[in-house]
Amino acid sequence: MLDVQGLTLRYGQSQVLHGVDLSARAGEVTAVMGMNGVGKTSLLKAIAGRHPFREGRIVVNSQDLGHPDAVQAARAGIAYVPQGREVFPLMSVTENLQTGFACLGRGARSVPDRIYDLFPVLAQMRNRRGGDLSGGQQQQLAIARALVTRPRVLLLDEPTEGIQPSIIKEIGHVISTLRDEGEIAIVLVEQYFDFAVGLADRVSVLTGGQVSYIAAKGEIKRESLLEAVSL
Repeated sequence: MLDVQGLTLRYGQSQVLHGVDLSARAGEVTAVMGMNGVGKTSLLKAIAGRHPFREGRIVVNSQDLGHPDAVQAARAGIAYVPQGREVFPLMSVTENLQTGFACLGRGARSVPDRIYDLFPVLAQMRNRRGGDLSGGQQQQLAIARALVTRPRVLLLDEPTEGIQPSIIKEIGHVISTLRDEGEIAIVLVEQYFDFAVGLADRVSVLTGGQVSYIAAKGEIKRESLLEAVSL
């Protein structure tokens, strides 16, 4: 579903990513792991069209997007849930969800009931302002807003950061449900080791802006992965 080929990203004179290859299949979770500052968030932002790059290309569902901007990426089916959530604090839960309509045709501009099945708390708080929600509820809202766009590829950047354990468990259940439905490729950037490994069908580790370790679920050895992540 997603094929990233030779992605190289620079910030001014500083090179952040060095020819990164990454693939993600529908019905699977691909975990991207590594220490802080190795380029994980930059990789997701480049895929989502938030950071321009000149070398490499992105292919979604056999469609070569080249170097997409954010609008092109969203219309191709890439949905991005950023670190920090970026919920609109003065807008209601419903209005936050409706911001996902921007990349959809007019006939598809509705919030599916399935969103509220996945996140029942949002149904109870439809009229509450986004800024009044707890951090965990805002994270659920951010994921739900991404799902409103009917994505083919879902990019999740640190979804457990600053979240209480009970909601981490709920978010893990939602990710598992989406994976098992088999329609979406999920790319998960996550520092919480056990959470990431527990969900991952395959793992890629970044070290210094390069892929240093790749393993499928049955090949993952905990000690080797811990060593790779800690470099």
